[in-house]
Amino acid sequence: MQHTPSNGTRSPSVLQAATPLVVLIIMLASSVYLFGEDSSYGPNQIALWIAAGVAIAIGFYNHFSWEQIEDGIKEGISVALGALLIILAVGSLIGTWLLAGTVPSMIYYGLELLDPSWFYAASALMCGIISLAIGSSWTTAATIGVALMGVAAGMGLSPAITAGAVVSGAYFGDKMSPLSDTTNLAPAVAGTELFAHIRYMALTAGPGFAITLVIFLILGFNADTSVSLLQLERMQLELQNTFNIGWLMLVPLLVLLYLAATRKPALPTVFFGALLGGLWAVIFQPEMISKLAEGDDSYVATLKIVWLALTDGVKIETSSADLNDLLSGGGMSSMLNTVWLILSAMTFGAIMEKLGLLQRLVAGILGYVKSVGSLIGATLFTCFGANVLTADQYMAIVLPGRMYREEFERRGLDPRVLSRTLEDSATLTSALIPWNTCGAFMMGALGVSPWIYAPFAFFNWITPLIALFYGYTGIKILRLEQTAKPTTA
Repeated sequence: MQHTPSNGTRSPSVLQAATPLVVLIIMLASSVYLFGEDSSYGPNQIALWIAAGVAIAIGFYNHFSWEQIEDGIKEGISVALGALLIILAVGSLIGTWLLAGTVPSMIYYGLELLDPSWFYAASALMCGIISLAIGSSWTTAATIGVALMGVAAGMGLSPAITAGAVVSGAYFGDKMSPLSDTTNLAPAVAGTELFAHIRYMALTAGPGFAITLVIFLILGFNADTSVSLLQLERMQLELQNTFNIGWLMLVPLLVLLYLAATRKPALPTVFFGALLGGLWAVIFQPEMISKLAEGDDSYVATLKIVWLALTDGVKIETSSADLNDLLSGGGMSSMLNTVWLILSAMTFGAIMEKLGLLQRLVAGILGYVKSVGSLIGATLFTCFGANVLTADQYMAIVLPGRMYREEFERRGLDPRVLSRTLEDSATLTSALIPWNTCGAFMMGALGVSPWIYAPFAFFNWITPLIALFYGYTGIKILRLEQTAKPTTA
């Protein structure tokens, strides 16, 4: 959708192309400074709208009509509509899976994996499993991650290495989960399908996480693990006292994974998983439903609680504040802020693209791109730079995705190559930057600065290196002529 000036419109200058981006950087930096972790809940969206307004003013100066700009906005937003619908369905799924005991059972069995003799590796693996189940690196780090940091402190283990293990596992699970907003956003921007994107990501994320676990095993080999894990055992007991825990609770997860593996469409698959979770809650968690209904065991009250889980999620009360945070949430309404942020980011990116501003910026970079490897390297670097400059992982996905999409197509590369590259850098490096919203959140939750834990967040920087290696060697680089059928949504 590259713009070629015609009908009296003028090509933008480099200064014009850079101005909205500079405004956005200043606005986002101010947003993070003034609002901290809350910057993504409104302030960042306003920053995007103001920067979009600056871009529109430049468009008017270059003789674009409002009708042309509006058409560009509509086209840009339409790219993300499929992902936005999936994200809303994911909110419902999280709500019913919490109510059904599916997520609590995954947490319970994840805690079983934590053995004192391999604490660091087990911490990464457990955070990976839980983050995969709930689709949120932030929630995983702020709950189980905090508990693990406390256990590490009691054992006298390194807080930096423990934090690196938590971040590595949390972002592996987040990256590979169909419940994650960034995992839905990247294929939408690149023009491919969710589950095809996840399968292709496994080619870099799988080896990256395997290497990460081996490193953590080596680091923890001589660690002193004589202190008991009483804190996590109490968490398991609280889970048993609150839910009916068992392997049957994992059936909704297995059904979802089967549907994903058999390449069923993402939206109906996810929403079916949400409805199945509601049914499972009725069958296996009647005590919890009765408690949430204040003792009313009627069919109407049961229907109302399940309906509310789909709509607004659940709020579980236990004696553990950490568990309350982990087990409460979900519902379609919980995704509205994410939808707001993505719509704002896509609007800004669409305007920049329609006015030829993105093309003007990327032209200088592409002048140095001579091969597929250098194209992937440029994309990785641009995503990292966007994380540094804009302090927001959504922007680090949307802007480079729109900037490089046409060049990937021109070189005959399958859209999955772009979507995977966006995730390998934009999603993963966001937690390594202290002033990025992700880095700031991790620092607040774990009590360790990204400056300190970043060297030990092995998965977050090994995976981009694997992607770069694949690019220059041609390994696992899918081309359009190799695709059996179109993967674009």
